Amino acid sequence: MLSRRKEIIFATVIYFVTMFTLLTAVYRFLETWKSNDLNFFVAGALVLLAALGWGYVLSALIFAPKKQMEDTLTSLTNDIIHELNIPLSTIKANTAMLKKTMVDEKSLKRIKRIEDASVRLKKLYDELVYSIHKEMHIIEKERFNMQALLEERIDIFKEQKRNPFELILEPYEIEVDKIGFEQMFDNLISNAMKYSSKESPIRVTLNNDILSVEDEGVGMETTELLRVHERYYQADDNKDGKGLGLALVKAYCDEEGLEIRIKSEKGVGTNVSLKLSKVHV
Repeated sequence: MLSRRKEIIFATVIYFVTMFTLLTAVYRFLETWKSNDLNFFVAGALVLLAALGWGYVLSALIFAPKKQMEDTLTSLTNDIIHELNIPLSTIKANTAMLKKTMVDEKSLKRIKRIEDASVRLKKLYDELVYSIHKEMHIIEKERFNMQALLEERIDIFKEQKRNPFELILEPYEIEVDKIGFEQMFDNLISNAMKYSSKESPIRVTLNNDILSVEDEGVGMETTELLRVHERYYQADDNKDGKGLGLALVKAYCDEEGLEIRIKSEKGVGTNVSLKLSKVHV
């Protein structure tokens, strides 16, 4: 999306600079030669034709190939997404049928693991659809109650039976890209859990226009904090992941105008806070 905007801006600048130069040259020519009305009309018509021709050339060189590539990519991704959805639906339907016929506890536990894995896979599928859609279209902003959303997302993480959660949330409405917000918040919680022991609590607070996620994990030094928003950077290479979490969080906050602050101390923990006043409704 960003590169497309740059191309549009670049083409627009070239177009207007060229037209301004041409109009200035025609004006000087007419002024010097003291042309009559007929010559002025002919010169104006030539300038108009030149403007139309130059606009067509720019469109053909820049926008047409881009549009064709986007159409091809859209068709390809739609086919892939459709094909991915079929096995997902099959897994979900068959596990539900097997669950009705199983009676022993061991088999039910295995079915439950398959169900949990399919739920996570469905979440990844939805995120893939969202990411592709976001690259090709403008995402509409939604108004929603953050308290309800945060509680819903935390309930999903609680199913992992890993860290205890402490919630202090107040009703609070915002208007943003909702799916992007869910992904951003999930990344914050995943990071807090990843770099904390299983017994240490994750605290989530929402009050005074501030959303805060705090852990008692390994924490970070000042040098690590300076690089924490870099894509693919991980303070601990032994942990799972690609180092994209906080980079994606920062990118989303920049898009929505959210101010993000990270406080961390090695061996003590990390606190990530988001100022929400600009999106509060």
